[in-house]
Amino acid sequence: MEKPFLMSVEDVFCLQQGRMVMLTGRIERGRVRKGDEVEIVGLGVGATARVADIDASHVRIDEAGADMNVGVLLRGIAADVVERGHVLATPGSISAHACFAADITLLSEEQGGAGVVSGDRLRFHTRSAAVWGSVTLHGVDVVRPLHGAEETVTLEEPVALEEAQPFAFRQRGRAAGSGTVTRLPR
Repeated sequence: MEKPFLMSVEDVFCLQQGRMVMLTGRIERGRVRKGDEVEIVGLGVGATARVADIDASHVRIDEAGADMNVGVLLRGIAADVVERGHVLATPGSISAHACFAADITLLSEEQGGAGVVSGDRLRFHTRSAAVWGSVTLHGVDVVRPLHGAEETVTLEEPVALEEAQPFAFRQRGRAAGSGTVTRLPR
């Protein structure tokens, strides 16, 4: 609870003829209170807003904490600005990145894993975001199923990332493997 607030946006609802927006999701860490200022991070957006209300199973509450599924109501934010994949956080606590270093491991061939080479375009899934990106392998030409490697990922859109954050990726529409963010640009 002492860590800065962070919630991955899973869905967006427009309320009161567009005057309010409700962002729903699971609070990953920290707590949020009615009246707190929060930042919307990722996918090219960097807006801040004040929490007008918090909804937990159709009950209005003043405060919500880690592991709760809630709706956070914001006033003054257009519904088309926010989408699934954004992160709602304490201002300045997390930033969006389009490039990062990672360690990856591929699934077995039976599970859908296939070889990955530098330049492959993959679909990366982190929190609720799903973004296309390309990989550059380090030290090897190809990564085979059930093997791992270090790589640099370049995403087509920036997403909220932190070091040690897990992610999964798909190749040709199938689950291909998973990884961990090892380094972010400074």
